[in-house]
Amino acid sequence: MAQSLGVGAVEPRKVHSPISIGSCIVRNRLYRAPVLEGAGDGPDAPSVYADAFRENARSGVGLIIQGNSCVTEEGRSSPGMTLVNTRERTLRLAKVADAVHLHGARIFMQIGHAGIYSMEAWHDAFATRRDGPVLAVSTPPIHVKAALRGISVKVLSTDDVRELATAFGRTSGWAREAGYDGVQIASSNAKLIHQFLSAFYNRRNDEFGGSLRNRARILELIATEVRLHAGEDFPLTVKIPMGEDAPPMSPKTSFDEGLELCRLAESFGYHAITPVGLSVFPHASLCRGADPTDILEVTSIRKRFEEALGGSRIKMAVLRWGYRSAAKRYPFQPVWNRPFFSAAKQVVSIPVFAVGGIRTSEEIEGILAAGEADMVGMGRPFYAEPDVASQILSGSEQPTLCESSNRCLPPQQLGMKARCYNPNVARKKRELAR
Repeated sequence: MAQSLGVGAVEPRKVHSPISIGSCIVRNRLYRAPVLEGAGDGPDAPSVYADAFRENARSGVGLIIQGNSCVTEEGRSSPGMTLVNTRERTLRLAKVADAVHLHGARIFMQIGHAGIYSMEAWHDAFATRRDGPVLAVSTPPIHVKAALRGISVKVLSTDDVRELATAFGRTSGWAREAGYDGVQIASSNAKLIHQFLSAFYNRRNDEFGGSLRNRARILELIATEVRLHAGEDFPLTVKIPMGEDAPPMSPKTSFDEGLELCRLAESFGYHAITPVGLSVFPHASLCRGADPTDILEVTSIRKRFEEALGGSRIKMAVLRWGYRSAAKRYPFQPVWNRPFFSAAKQVVSIPVFAVGGIRTSEEIEGILAAGEADMVGMGRPFYAEPDVASQILSGSEQPTLCESSNRCLPPQQLGMKARCYNPNVARKKRELAR
């Protein structure tokens, strides 16, 4: 028989409820969404991650998803990404997991591959010293061929696809050995796995192309390999692209197909999903907000891009156009992924993660109380306020300091240190500290 809370009692907030993700018990429903930390691949990478996440965990966040780390040598999209393509490289990150666990939080590692958008396709310093091609699901669409002019491209064979899935499995096993509590497959924002799932990129005629079920086979194969290398009980999660935005008359993933991908992921044995609406291109649609004007306003950032793009004015103009057009087409909206995660929650029984434009304690509690998702995450606000979890968990009505200016995106792309680059936020923090 249910017990009454009693006169004057306050019902506990949903965000404080623990949750199980596979075999992992998370202390509450707030997570730090995966964003790049700019840790790179040098010997100080573990310390960069540990320093960033230690404060997040200390402030009470339940789960941290460490931003995209790469399972192969050639697949990084930014110089700030970390390689986890060998056991040695992965195990060196054990101190990161230890730092998070010390303060009671859990940590998953997001793993992926950029495919045709790897550094060798856009960053001059890497393109000129690389011997091999960038990897593609199929012959690249005409919309991106111009950007790949002069770049050698290899379409993955069926055997190559199977070896790629094995790489995800191996890295998952090493991540578990390093003390990580689970993994998330990077399958959005036009990364390689997203390219497999999307009919915009996937024009294959083997078992990994054609129907939605065939395109999703890569997720099934990865899940099998993760269980083989990391164990049946190791938490495995995945992002699910839904309702893609694509050029007119182009094939894309519809809303209903996105829901079917959610169902398929559950049938493949994934322990949780993160449904997101996005574009087929890797621009700021994934983290909506303003045009990051620091490309022009900050001399050091502009010069770094000029060097990365080989001094090409055309490439710089295309980059600026991409940021400006994304800001115009995808302005910031509070909780912009609600149509996707709330619908996914109705068709699967595994936990659903919400992310995208979530900035207040009220929004988080509303999502959880309405049963629209099981975990709620924020990414960029942790740049502005590493201890923002304590504010959210206390139920504070104060909004987070993040202004969604997107000024953190160009530095991320360049591999610079991950932090808030918005001078307005820095000013607010000084005022609050007085």
